[in-house]
Order: sequence, then C-alpha cells, then structure tokens
Amino acid sequence: MAPLKILICGGGISGPALAFWLSRAGHHVVVVERFPALRATGAQVDLRAQGIQVVKRMGLEKAVRDILVEEEGVSFVDSQGGVVATIMANKSGKGAQSLTSEFELMRGDLVRLLYERTKDSVEYIFGKTVESFEQDESRVLAHFSDGTSDTYDILVGADGQGSRVRKAILPPGAPDPYNRLGVHIAYWFIPRNETDSNIRNTYLSPGGRMIFRRSHNPTESQVYFFLKDNSPELSSIPRASEEQQKEFWTQRFRDAGWQTDRFLEGMKTTNNFYCQEVVQVITDTWSKGRVVLLGDAAHCPSPFSGMGTTGGLVGAYVLAGEINRHSDNLPQAFANYDEKLRPFVNEIQEVKPGLIKLGMPDTWWGIMIIHLLARILCFLRIPELIARFSSEEKGGWKLPDYPELDYSQ
Repeated sequence: MAPLKILICGGGISGPALAFWLSRAGHHVVVVERFPALRATGAQVDLRAQGIQVVKRMGLEKAVRDILVEEEGVSFVDSQGGVVATIMANKSGKGAQSLTSEFELMRGDLVRLLYERTKDSVEYIFGKTVESFEQDESRVLAHFSDGTSDTYDILVGADGQGSRVRKAILPPGAPDPYNRLGVHIAYWFIPRNETDSNIRNTYLSPGGRMIFRRSHNPTESQVYFFLKDNSPELSSIPRASEEQQKEFWTQRFRDAGWQTDRFLEGMKTTNNFYCQEVVQVITDTWSKGRVVLLGDAAHCPSPFSGMGTTGGLVGAYVLAGEINRHSDNLPQAFANYDEKLRPFVNEIQEVKPGLIKLGMPDTWWGIMIIHLLARILCFLRIPELIARFSSEEKGGWKLPDYPELDYSQ
C-alpha cells in the first residue's frame, strides 16, 4: 500500500482526529487551519455512546479522563433559584449517559489533546485555508489563501457547518443543506461565584427563553442563552458585530429573571462570547471524486442532539478505516464510508423540533407543567432507570471494527 498525501481543511476536532489515524497508518497528512494559531477555545462538549468507544480505541481514555469537567448532573431551577428537580450523571459505567455525560470536557482541552498527540507526525499550517480546488482522476490541486498551490491524493473538508469545501462539491440545484430549528444560542464565560456548583442549572423563562449556567473550573462559569424564534431576519445576527450581537441578547433577555442581570453584566466584559443559529447539516453528498466531507461539514446534528463531538470522532474513525483499507480505490473507500456511517448519522440527527420548542414554553403555565413533570420523573427515578438500562450504543448502531487502527493496546 503506497502512502497517500492527504490534505485536511480544518484543525478543530474531526480533522485532527482523522489525522491521528491516518498518520499512524503511514500516510502523509497536512492540516490547514484558517486561524493564526491553534483554536483551543469554545464551550463545553461531551462524549457519548460510540464516541467513548472511539476514544478507547485511540488509546486516549486516560488522557481524556485527566481533562474532564466535574459536572455532577443537571438541575432545573425556578426564578428564585430554587431547585425543582435534579438528574444526576450516570457514572456507573453501565448503560447510556444521562443529560450530563460521564465524559464532559471543554472543547479547547480536547483540541489541545488531539494536537499534542499528532503534531510530531502531522504537518500543521495555521493562518491558511483552501480558497479553491480542482481535481481529476489522479489528484486534487488545492489553491490556498496565501496564493500558493499544491497537489494531494485526497482533500478532506473538515471545515465546520459553514463548510466552503461542501459548497464547492454540492451538485447544481442541490437543496439547502441547512435544516433550521428555529432556535438561537449565545454563550460566554463569567467569573464564578460561591453559588455556582458543579451541577448545571437550567432555567426557563416565558417567551421561549432558556438559560444554562455550568462551571468548568474554580474561577469561571459558562452562560448559555437559548431563544426560540423563527424570524428569518435573526439568521443575520451571528454575522453582525459582536457589539450588536450583545445588544440583541441584552434586549431579548433583560427581563428574563433569575440571575439574568449577573449574566448580562458578565457578557459586557467577557473575552469568550459566541453566537449562532441552531442548524443541522443534511446532505446526500459527502464526497465527489477525491474530495470528502467530515464532521459538521457533512452532518452537523445540532447542539440539541448532544452528539456533535461524538459524531465527528466516529466519522473520523470510519473514514480513516476505509481510506486505509482501500487506498488504491478511493471511490470504494468513500462509498463504504457513506454506507457504514449514514445509518448512525440518521440516528443522531433524529432531533424533534416540535419537542425542542415545547421544552422552551412561551408562558409561565407551560413552564409550571414542565417543572411538574420533572418533579414526578425524578421522584420516580425514571431518568436514572432509563440511563442505567439503555444501550450504550446510540440506536443500536455497531461501531465498525478496523483492528489495524486500534491503538488501545
């Protein structure tokens, strides 16, 4: 098997995870990242189901456990901060994860870990991205943002839900890949205070508003604002200036109650503000010729699935396994990748917009009903029993075996 020269566009989680597998299989891997340095920032993410299996096969379980966030569970709170109900994390080692995973960690810490484990065998180039490309049966010619060009055997688009690589390979007239869920999110970091525990708080406010508060270290807490609003004009908010974004969220949440005043005050000075529309990426096209999509670029499941990071890691493992097995027949490798992974992707994208919206009521009466249901379910220990006796594998989908890639031993 002749080693391949592979270009990965995107240095987040999925791209370096793919580079981890391919470089160890002897391929020459180059990762280009448009940010000028490693983008080891972002909110809290988690691993679930098959994603945990992949980390174990990478031989990184201990390293991941060393950077976990100590989140014990999720509490629903009322406007006075009183706890309505609490669902604890399932840390039994058996069954499925609950609302809080046993494997909660910061995105930046996972990015750093993957970079540290690949930097000696993978070529990383920061401050550079793929502007355009062309291909024939034997190669891909990539043109970069710095004016240079080079040829590769494979180009992997791991450039996120707004992927430019995906846009370039979609056929003319292809449907819009974005499934908009009618929800918008902003998050940022604030100073932690004595009331911030290791249990995530979830607060509902009338008008389709929801707030999370969770803490990831002794000095900082994270704040998440969720807004239910189908207005098409709100899709432009993430493209506005940060000042305009903050003003929008301030106006929409200033009367939300609970600790909103504290959170909005912290938003003024935070260095970690981010805003996005909640979308899924759904497309039938994951590859074209020697170009293939990975992670959110191919199948972003939305934050409400809880499976974005897991989906990226699983996809990287399957794609690496198929490229390694069929390096002399890339159409077959990419066809197998699609055939094997798509049932799993269909499972993790099975998000019900109607249920999401019901979970963010417009009225206090709706909130009272949700709180009552939460009390009853927790009193009967239903969430604990569901987690304990559910399958660890999402949807029962079996992670394929690529023994030649297993580094857990």
